Amino acid sequence: MRRLLPLLLALTAFAAETGTPVQKFQQLDSLLPSPSPQRLATGATGAGYWQNRADYDIRAELDDEKRTITAEATVTYHNASPDTLDYLWVQLDQNYFSKRADSRTAPNTKRGVDLKKFSYTALDRLLAYETYDGELKITKLTDADGRGLPHAIVKTMLRLDLPKPLKPGADFVFKISWSYPINDAKRIMARTGYEYFKEDGNCIYTIAQWFPRMAAYTDYAGWINKQFLGTGEFTLEFGDYKVALTVPDDHIVAATGSLHNPEQVLTQVQRERLALAQQETKKPLFVVTPEEAKAAEKGRPKGKKTWLFQAEKVRDFAFASSRKFVWDAMAVAGTKVNGKPVMAMSLYPKEGMPLWDKYSTHAVAHTIEVYSRYTFDYPYPVAWSVNGAIGGMEYPMICFNGPRPEKDGTYPERTKYALISVVIHEVGHNYFPMIVNSDERQWTWMDEGLNSFVESLAQAEWEANWKPRRDNRVMIEYMRTKERVPVMTNSESIADLGPNAYGQPTVALNILRENILGREAFDHAFKTYAKRWMFKRPTPADFFRTMEDASGVDLDWFWRGWFYGVDHVDVSIDEVLWLQLDTRDPATEKPKAKAEKEALPKTLTKERNAALPKRVDRFPDLKDFYDGYDEATVLPSDKKKYEALLKELEEAKIDPKLLQTKHNIYVLEISNVGGIVTPVPLKLEYTDGSTEELLLPAEFWRFNTEKASKIHVTTKELRAVTFDPRQELMDTDVENNFWPRRLVKTKLQLFKDEKPANPMRELTKPEPEAPKAKAKK
Repeated sequence: MRRLLPLLLALTAFAAETGTPVQKFQQLDSLLPSPSPQRLATGATGAGYWQNRADYDIRAELDDEKRTITAEATVTYHNASPDTLDYLWVQLDQNYFSKRADSRTAPNTKRGVDLKKFSYTALDRLLAYETYDGELKITKLTDADGRGLPHAIVKTMLRLDLPKPLKPGADFVFKISWSYPINDAKRIMARTGYEYFKEDGNCIYTIAQWFPRMAAYTDYAGWINKQFLGTGEFTLEFGDYKVALTVPDDHIVAATGSLHNPEQVLTQVQRERLALAQQETKKPLFVVTPEEAKAAEKGRPKGKKTWLFQAEKVRDFAFASSRKFVWDAMAVAGTKVNGKPVMAMSLYPKEGMPLWDKYSTHAVAHTIEVYSRYTFDYPYPVAWSVNGAIGGMEYPMICFNGPRPEKDGTYPERTKYALISVVIHEVGHNYFPMIVNSDERQWTWMDEGLNSFVESLAQAEWEANWKPRRDNRVMIEYMRTKERVPVMTNSESIADLGPNAYGQPTVALNILRENILGREAFDHAFKTYAKRWMFKRPTPADFFRTMEDASGVDLDWFWRGWFYGVDHVDVSIDEVLWLQLDTRDPATEKPKAKAEKEALPKTLTKERNAALPKRVDRFPDLKDFYDGYDEATVLPSDKKKYEALLKELEEAKIDPKLLQTKHNIYVLEISNVGGIVTPVPLKLEYTDGSTEELLLPAEFWRFNTEKASKIHVTTKELRAVTFDPRQELMDTDVENNFWPRRLVKTKLQLFKDEKPANPMRELTKPEPEAPKAKAKK
């Protein structure tokens, strides 16, 4: 569209905004808790900050024949709060699998059951839930002197009634004994359990949530004693652990903490290999070789061994045990804890090779190197990655990961990246929430979302063409759905947990880093948050406030849109208006106007009518002055008006040469269809073949969050405009991203469910020749 308007009129007409309600830019004060002596308005801890702690001395035995855990513990609870406590709450998450539990859903049916797709595996799991009683049986609960303590078990929680109120600064010691049957992790989805190998009759045990753990008592919510319903994970106190694990004497054990009796449980050769691995930062070295692991799985134990582990300032304890394990290890370059390098180590069966021996330990080391740059130095002596039936689960210093190669030793590309991804993700959880100790039961995104974001940074440093597990198409499809709930929703009420708590925060923080704050400001703020809350318990408000405090940018509109709302990104380039300056000189403008009018294309009707005989031609007397009048003629009145304008400009001290400018003025009319406040990156293409990129900040919408205009002045002629040219903002409708509109290609494929392609097998394991038919007699 082309309009001829004076410059001042153009700026006035199109720069003005009538405005609509702008609640999306309102401050979050009404949604965030008020600052307190414990939690400051800056997002940092205050002088009054406190948190309780619990120390554990545990002795446990794994019975490989019965597949059970029997244990006892002495727990010392330290009340650092300003409150007097009449009782303590203890988590019994294993009771989720009790037959008496009415909260368990087996299998979980978040969106109903499609009976047409009800598989044999789903049926088998359903039957397993019906027959397995995983209740954690409390066999003794006493004070330090052996006197019984009154208590009540409330589903997955135990209330321990204290003999006398526990005053601020006081400690309470109690002893507890328990046992429970370990679940088959292939049938009971429990974040823990055993995997049975029929071929050799052995098990891999990956054990977690296996002991009564103190619930957290907090300044913001008191006791966090919400029931475990299977989704919202764990809210725990820090403490020191001493754990004695008795297992068959041919097992290899990995656990949270440092091994304190290697002379009793490792051979001389294994200890020597481990010492060499502490000096190696280029490639993992075997501590237990594949050949030794194969030999061990054929044997049977002659007795038992007790492995002693100690861990300081951890919020949980997990372990793995099996005779099938291959063990490799390497030091993480540039790290030191207590004067020794941090050790990256992996345990896996022969079934995990060749994938695990190539990638697992390197992925552990890579995670620590990258995460430490963006947060803080890794403070623990070791990080384990263990292969078992658990697809991916994290605990302090140890994680369980599932991907394996095919039985023929090949693996699809997807499996390779799945392994590296899950190791990075689960090892990364040492930072969030094992050290930055957020409340997982309430806010899944605070650990999964932040960790997934830093995971994406680590993946970018693994290789140039990283192939993510959750690509943009998946997230765009999710952002379109009407069933979405805000990221700030309680963990147990989120059906699409992956996109909601993992994917959306990752997308949001990437946009914040790349398109709003910039990398330097974002990285400084994010690292400030991580360091502020090491070994402490942050809330969402602490994260939001720290990011604003450390970056110096008001981001309330951003948190409101991405974390409290369900809007999505959909920006439309509605129209581009082209304005050119009118010089107001009649000697210039009138001939130009005439030429433009004559240049307009004639309609088909006018062309056909041109040949018709005209009455004025047959009766010339009908013609008058105007039949010979030239519209380009400059009239005296035109000159007078022009001279008056020049005088006016002179009096206003405006150079009359301004009227001779050759600039084009474009007004870009843009709509916010999706509703979320977002930056507006634009690519401008000109008729001379050149391009220009603009980034309009989110404040572009501050007067009207539905529709706004951008004035762009240039000497070039504009040909096209594109919103989000690099497709970074997860726009859900790209068709309206272009002016003028363009056709958007999409691929249509007919497909059926099938296993992923395995080029490795096809190129390295040729199909055997078909047997030749026998000749008939």
